[in-house]
Amino acid sequence: MTQLYLSNLSLSHFRSHRRAVIDVDARPVALYGPNGAGKTNIIEAISLLSPGRGLRRTSAQDMARRPEALGWKMTGLLHGPSVLHEIEIWSEAGAARQTKIDGKAAPQTTLGRIARVLWLIPAMDRLWIEGAEGRRRFLDRVTLSMLPDHAELSLSYEKAMRERNRLLKDMVREPSWYAALETRMAETGAQIHANRLQALAALEAAQEEAQTAFPIATLALQCDMPTEADALCRALSDNRMRDLAAGRTLIGPHRADLEGTYAAKGVAARDCSTGEQKALLVSLILANARAIAADFGAPPLLLLDEVAAHLDATRRAALYDEITALGAQAWMTATGPELFDSLGDRAQYVEVTEDDGLSKVEIPA
Repeated sequence: MTQLYLSNLSLSHFRSHRRAVIDVDARPVALYGPNGAGKTNIIEAISLLSPGRGLRRTSAQDMARRPEALGWKMTGLLHGPSVLHEIEIWSEAGAARQTKIDGKAAPQTTLGRIARVLWLIPAMDRLWIEGAEGRRRFLDRVTLSMLPDHAELSLSYEKAMRERNRLLKDMVREPSWYAALETRMAETGAQIHANRLQALAALEAAQEEAQTAFPIATLALQCDMPTEADALCRALSDNRMRDLAAGRTLIGPHRADLEGTYAAKGVAARDCSTGEQKALLVSLILANARAIAADFGAPPLLLLDEVAAHLDATRRAALYDEITALGAQAWMTATGPELFDSLGDRAQYVEVTEDDGLSKVEIPA
């Protein structure tokens, strides 16, 4: 199987990095250094190779190095299954993010067609115990990683829903104002639901086919809505008076929730221990990566921030074995190189330090 990997990453005025250049090969990349040195900032920059707002979900303006706030830029050489792409992503001071692919301006959604990026960050450790919104976001990232058009569907649905909600809050009762919006919401909403189900089926199949040291999660999508576009459109119309009272739309894919169960124990993921919840998450990320590799022709870029947290040495070693067996370029962070000992020369190492508010990146000799 071919690989998807970055051979060069350059950052200018991005977060804590005034200037950083990292040249690597296709092997996993182990980033280590003290807390606050700028390790997560590096993988956040890489996460921008995927449509959306990146792993921190912040605005382009917030990514600029302070106090200068001059704007920022990241460039990368991305080796795909059959093509090498030069990617440029930048934001001028206070402006929206812009993208060029091979020297030509491109919308963010195009990135989903040439690259696949998955991440696991500490904030996701609360996936099973936080509100449904976080689980929907997780599921949509999984879906987007397999079905790039899911991003455009989601944007179209959310735009129509915002406009409908504005009418509801203004207590507009004239049906003609709602008809076109509800039709668009129904068409995109039904497809969003179908995409999510397709992604879950691929995820579960990838889990079941794997021999892994990580537990399997049984997944279920909970969504109380008609799943056909025509029926959903009628439901939105019929529910309008109730929505007027609430001031918002109360049915649709934006109300869905993802339920997970530790399959071997039959225990809901929300009731598992912290270590078990982390292991279930790792299992899902690995399954997602395997499903992408089978469909896309190459495993995705993996961004694993503080991945060693809540994993014992045995599971840590098993994770590294699975990453290298998959052939993925994983960018991983930890506070010290000893947390990557079981990787040995299967990985390349980058030390990230901080001096007087300035991040420094060095590849040890």
